[in-house]
Amino acid sequence: MARISPLMLAPPAIFAAFVALAAVGMFREDPESLPSARAGQPAPPLVLTEMPGRPLFDDATLRDGQVKLVNYWASWCAPCRIEHPALTRLAADGVQIYGINYKDAPAKALAFLSELGDPFIALGADAEGRTALDWGVYGVPETYVIDGDGTILLRHAGPLTERIIKTVIEPALAQAE
Repeated sequence: MARISPLMLAPPAIFAAFVALAAVGMFREDPESLPSARAGQPAPPLVLTEMPGRPLFDDATLRDGQVKLVNYWASWCAPCRIEHPALTRLAADGVQIYGINYKDAPAKALAFLSELGDPFIALGADAEGRTALDWGVYGVPETYVIDGDGTILLRHAGPLTERIIKTVIEPALAQAE
């Protein structure tokens, strides 16, 4: 009788572990959302640089008593371009949106806003991605709902769509009010 090498069992064991991990992920409460360790915690400190000709925001802005969105975006990000009309509509509806330009050239970022419109009340640049790392950003775009005390209530990874706005963002904004 042939003896089975432990190395022969490794590929099926790895595959079974992957299947188990995928199954757990599929049966989360909201399989489209990524968990955020920051929800319910104060927003981390902002270390941003000014974008030419645009007002900069800081930690005090996040704690000014007003509910707001903080949106991480970049001009090189295709999903950011897709979500931009949704951000513009939210801004037109009176939602305060603060933008953090992520690992981008300022001239390209400003050209992006010049072409598509600027929904941001104020803007900061995170050229090295250090602030994004502190916030737990996986990739752009990501949007955070921040209450008036500067607490992160919700994080949405990926582009905002009308469905996400209606089912996720607007309820979070209403709860924060």
